[in-house]
Amino acid sequence: SGSVKAGKMPEGEKMRQCKQEEEQQQKEEEREGLIEFYSSYQELFQFFCSNTTIHGAIRLVCSKKNKMKTAFWSVLFFLTLGIMYWQFGIIYREYFSYPVNLNLNLNSDRLTFPAVTLCTLNPYRYSAIRKQLDKLDEITHQTLLDLYGYNMSLPQRDWSTSSTQRRSSRSLLHHVQRHPLRRQKRDNLVNLPENSPSVDKNDWKIGFVLCNENNDCFHQAYSSGVDAVREWYSFHYINILAQVPDGKDLDESDFENFIYSCRFNEATCDKANYTHFHHPLYGNCYTFNDNSSSVWTSSLPGINNGLSLVVRTEQNDFIPLLSTVTGARVMVHDQNEPAFMDDGGFNVRPGIETSISMRKEMTVRLGGTYSDCTEDGSDVPVQNLYSSRYTEQVCIRSCFQLNMVERCGCAYYFYPLPDGAEYCDYTKHKAWGYCYYKLLAEFKADVLGCFQKCRKPCKMTEYQLSAGYSRWPSAVSEDWVFYVLSQQNKYNITSKRNGVAKVNIFFEQWNYKTNGESPAFTVVTLLSQLGNQWSLWFGSSVLSVMELAELILDFIAITFILSFRWFRSRQKLSPPGPPLNTQDNAAFQDEAPALSAPHRFTVEAVVTTLPSYNSLEPRGASRDGEVGHE
Repeated sequence: SGSVKAGKMPEGEKMRQCKQEEEQQQKEEEREGLIEFYSSYQELFQFFCSNTTIHGAIRLVCSKKNKMKTAFWSVLFFLTLGIMYWQFGIIYREYFSYPVNLNLNLNSDRLTFPAVTLCTLNPYRYSAIRKQLDKLDEITHQTLLDLYGYNMSLPQRDWSTSSTQRRSSRSLLHHVQRHPLRRQKRDNLVNLPENSPSVDKNDWKIGFVLCNENNDCFHQAYSSGVDAVREWYSFHYINILAQVPDGKDLDESDFENFIYSCRFNEATCDKANYTHFHHPLYGNCYTFNDNSSSVWTSSLPGINNGLSLVVRTEQNDFIPLLSTVTGARVMVHDQNEPAFMDDGGFNVRPGIETSISMRKEMTVRLGGTYSDCTEDGSDVPVQNLYSSRYTEQVCIRSCFQLNMVERCGCAYYFYPLPDGAEYCDYTKHKAWGYCYYKLLAEFKADVLGCFQKCRKPCKMTEYQLSAGYSRWPSAVSEDWVFYVLSQQNKYNITSKRNGVAKVNIFFEQWNYKTNGESPAFTVVTLLSQLGNQWSLWFGSSVLSVMELAELILDFIAITFILSFRWFRSRQKLSPPGPPLNTQDNAAFQDEAPALSAPHRFTVEAVVTTLPSYNSLEPRGASRDGEVGHE
């Protein structure tokens, strides 16, 4: 019995040891499961739907036994997902359109008074070109007589000229005859004879023809005879001005004879407060409060705290064929900006007191990706020809002038002269008129691209103007007013009513408006909008987004692992290598008898006797019995 008992103990120990090894192996497998990856897409999807915080995902798993519900929730889930990402696309599109909010601010501070430019509104007969202008008036007199039968009265001139002036007059006559003013039929009556009864006086257009060296002509026609005469006269007048070698010869300022009185903030102005320049059509112009002296500031609004001017509006020795109005022209603009009288100016009527109230308005735009504005014009592909800061009108005129020099070989007299260029003059550039009018038509149609190249400045100051009018001086006070003017300013005008005018320019109110821009869609706004859409459609948070990102990464990892396993399995199932050669076969045959000999295998088996029925009793009881038996 001692031997039997001794043989049973190792068997029980072996069974316990095997059981412990199985449990240990199972624990190791469980520990390995902590880092073990999903074995299939189905397992990954089931785990995600069962544990995610995204609403509706659990329905894809818990209702898998009901295919109808599974299909319904699958369609609903992916439809909701698609709608959410469609909303995401709208939000991203709005974000990358870079919208802005308009901010309106009212500021109260001491206001810088703007620059004010005042022109005589009539070009002057400068002494340097007086003889040529007289000859042009004589030719125009004959032209009006031929076209309309009108005998224009000419003032008495001193026609005694030198030989040089006579040659200049003959040259002018030659060029005027090359570009005569003539009458032509309208387009729908071209084929009718001139003496046809169906052709009326109103069926004619007045114009002139400009040709180039190849006899390719451009017809500049007008429906109004007044416009045609003024444009034709202006064309020859510009050629006369361009022949003056030094522009300073046209600088004939007559400030005291034009401006009788000047006061700002109830203080008298002096010559240090204005600058003078000449405009081909508007004559002598004077700019007050530019950067040449200390800038005026206005501490209070009202008519007594602004600029007050008394100006002369009588025409004396002017050119009536260029300007058909009387009075003066005034423009309000910012400092260090040129005065474009054609764009922002307006006329002052003679015998009228014009009170102009101003409201300052600043505009500040966002640059960069938010708007197509420029800070200082350095990034605009157009050279600034003006000695001022960048404005959109400065850029547009510079663009036209540069194209004029490039295409026509000379510069237009109304705009600044580029380096190395000269002004157009038909004594040197015979076909410049044809080139100019063709280029002007392309410019207005934006064929030159100037309106696209020239962008708005990011910061600009504008003045909103409103005007009021009243008779000045009044009927009861005009006698003493004109008498004082005659004593102080040598006022000897004959027409009192059309001789003078008064202009008052002042701020209407103390505060000014600033229009600013701010980004309407920032990164914070973008995240907020995306979070709102995510919460609306799935009721989730940022961690839910991380779960979705984890799902995508796991999907990529599973795809990589399965692809790698498939590739390894394909390598194991690859066909065997090439057949052996004859020498290998011979060696194989020599070794064949040895391989055909029988081999002996040793099989070791552990035989365990089955326990008896008594051994099915509890182990504790059997052990006690064995101890007692001993």
